[in-house]
Amino acid sequence: MRQQIDRLRAQRRGALAARGFTLIEIMVVVVIIGLLAAVIVPEVINKVSEARVAKAKEDIQSLETALTEYRLDNSTYPTTQQGLEALVKKPNDPNLTNWHGPYIQRLSLDPWGHPYHYVYPGTHGLPYDLYSLGPTNRPGGTGKDAEIANWNLTQSN
Repeated sequence: MRQQIDRLRAQRRGALAARGFTLIEIMVVVVIIGLLAAVIVPEVINKVSEARVAKAKEDIQSLETALTEYRLDNSTYPTTQQGLEALVKKPNDPNLTNWHGPYIQRLSLDPWGHPYHYVYPGTHGLPYDLYSLGPTNRPGGTGKDAEIANWNLTQSN
């Protein structure tokens, strides 16, 4: 008799262990995951955009430092034609007798995969213009699509 009771208990445990989730339980879990995703995904996307803007600002500040070092050595900034490449490789200019570069190891692209723009002399009250066109890669954007530039680094984008 004892063996039959043990066998019935073992069968009952096996039947309970084989039981799966009901459709309602699965739907509740899917709805909860959907609600969490609806709240979290926009926040994550916003943080990625903010991080790209911060990276562009940091890159511009680093390039400004390199341009200042270049000017201290050469008494002038690189021309627009020489561009930022003059910070990495000595330009073919016989007037540059005191070039002690490279002033940076390599030119990187902005966080959106485009080159930084450099214009000398500057048009915004600074010696030069140094900027990224932002995510749209078009001049004149506003808000999150605004240019990130040495003349507006302190403004929040």
